[in-house]
Amino acid sequence: MMPRGWLAGALLLLTLGARAAADLELEVTLEPATRQLEVIAELPVGGRSFAFTLHESLSVHEVRAAAGFLVAASVAGSSSDAGDGRRSWRIAVPAGVERVRIAYGGTLPATETGRDHRQVLQRLPPMAAAAGSFLAAGSGWYPQPPLALFSYRVRLSLPGEQRAVVPGSLRAERLPRAGADRYAAEFAFTRPTDGIDLMAGPWRVRERLLARAGASPLRLRTYFPPALDAEPGLADGYLADSARYIERYGARIGAYPYDGFSIVASPLPTGLGMPTLTYLGVDVLRLPFIRATSLGHEVLHNWWGNGVYVDARAGNWSEGLTTFLADYAYSEERSAAAAHALRLAWLRDAAALPASEQPALRDFRSRRHGAEAAVGYGKAAMFFLMLRDRVGEVPFDRALRDFWQTHRFRHASWDDLRRAFERASGSDLRGVFEQWLSSRQLPVFTVDDAVASRSPSGHRLRLTLRQGSPALALRLPVEIAGGANSVTRWIDVTGERTLAGFDLDFLPERIRIDPEARTWRRLQDAELPLILRRWVGALKPRRVVVGGDAAFRDAAETVAGRFFERPAAPLRLADLRAALATGESVMLVGTSAEVDAALLANGLPQQAQALGGNATRGSARVWTVEGGPLLAVAASDAAALRALARPLPHYGGQSWLVFDGGRASDRGLWPAPVPAFAVRSEVPAARQ
Repeated sequence: MMPRGWLAGALLLLTLGARAAADLELEVTLEPATRQLEVIAELPVGGRSFAFTLHESLSVHEVRAAAGFLVAASVAGSSSDAGDGRRSWRIAVPAGVERVRIAYGGTLPATETGRDHRQVLQRLPPMAAAAGSFLAAGSGWYPQPPLALFSYRVRLSLPGEQRAVVPGSLRAERLPRAGADRYAAEFAFTRPTDGIDLMAGPWRVRERLLARAGASPLRLRTYFPPALDAEPGLADGYLADSARYIERYGARIGAYPYDGFSIVASPLPTGLGMPTLTYLGVDVLRLPFIRATSLGHEVLHNWWGNGVYVDARAGNWSEGLTTFLADYAYSEERSAAAAHALRLAWLRDAAALPASEQPALRDFRSRRHGAEAAVGYGKAAMFFLMLRDRVGEVPFDRALRDFWQTHRFRHASWDDLRRAFERASGSDLRGVFEQWLSSRQLPVFTVDDAVASRSPSGHRLRLTLRQGSPALALRLPVEIAGGANSVTRWIDVTGERTLAGFDLDFLPERIRIDPEARTWRRLQDAELPLILRRWVGALKPRRVVVGGDAAFRDAAETVAGRFFERPAAPLRLADLRAALATGESVMLVGTSAEVDAALLANGLPQQAQALGGNATRGSARVWTVEGGPLLAVAASDAAALRALARPLPHYGGQSWLVFDGGRASDRGLWPAPVPAFAVRSEVPAARQ
């Protein structure tokens, strides 16, 4: 523990007047092995009284004013907890004092590597360990300046085997030369921002400089632990793909706003984007598809969310826009089928939510569970797709560039986005935005009647569409087919009942509503294969465990605890049929033989009938059972079952999966064709 008088000693590196100060300056000494954190913070106070919070593991040692003198009796620790593991502090500031230095420190909580992906989305305490430390911006590891947005400078000192990084520009770095030397680095963030995340770990650092016209080279880095760094081609692949994404979005939106980008490995199952870096779990970084999808998503956040800030009071537009321009755009580039599959996945995720769990898009702030993800990512991305379909690709891209140039490094809202699209398209979009931001419903469309008759041009189709109440106004595509002919027409739907007519050069026989899934709507029952998401977000889930020993039953409880978003109550096998009859969401877990016996006893298809050739593959199988509906999990033993705990919640969009240990070796959806509505014909039958 450093002495309380350390501010006056040689360790004090912050000197007022030596250079232009950032709004917040931090001198950080971190000992991950012992979890000891000591910090000197220099910041403005903005008045005669300054209040701030720190995590409860940290205590203020000393406060000094700008002139170097101690502020007498200036610190008072509050005994009342802030409600989230933070403690309130208040400083009485002498007249004329504008900035103070606060020395504080303590022993941080240990890094909780056992947290699952949902738990890391909750508020985290500042955590430290030799294997990796994460001090999140909202964890109370530094005093927040009395500014909504602020610049900062952070100097870091750690043991020689450790490296550390915060978002920003790397201004200086000193590598250890001998065993006792420490690692030191300085980062600066000169743009206004709203928080500082600090990450540290036993990383190997790789670097690539990317030349830029009219600007300093772009510094690309990977911070990987030794085992990950040693995997052939992995780090270099991340560097190359990062450069490619930065060039892609710079050309489309505007120049990349920073001078570096890093991929930082986390001991937690994180997937976080921050200015100048992304913080991804070690296991995530190994997944072969991450570089082709998630990496580009996180790079793009340097424009949306970390370049233009979200005005959270009016809803979070950033995740949906980023999903549309990254994840969905990559699917479009792969194939029309891949893009269609992703649109269907968004609609199926939404349909799997109970009606009471459908939030409005303007209420979305951040993803903590499935309902928020389905709306904040899926619905928002679909909204941008419908908006592009409405205004056209050229105005859409022009609006993005305008929005970026107008709002970079400022807070922006959905209204600011709307105005950019209105300027680019010349259209009044207030009604469009208001409807899709406020509505909580998935509109349902059906064909009330469809009649074909002769016309001068060939044939005339009279179509009556109906939607539920309250009705939404939108453009709905319908596919009209007859024989080998097919054509798609768009209908402006404005009320509960819409009449439309089309002249065709063929006799229409059948109609499909939005067969390409380009509209936010509730899918028809036939379009809804049972997927795991139906159980993930269940309001009152139940679990039945059959067969296995005590270790197996413990593993089953672990899997259910990780999989469901709400606690799953136990259910006796004898009560399974009654629970299914009332529509309860039940997970049946057991060994293959016991699961088959339970299915047979309840009149449901066994594994061989449901999974065919997949029924004997892998160490575990997971599938939805139509007749229940029921979610079945069959595992060979307790270890195979326990291996499902972490990966299974990530596959909510699937109907069935085969696992080899913790890896999904195969997966799929049950067939779900778009239903066709028959057209009545008033055309006389041809004479024989």
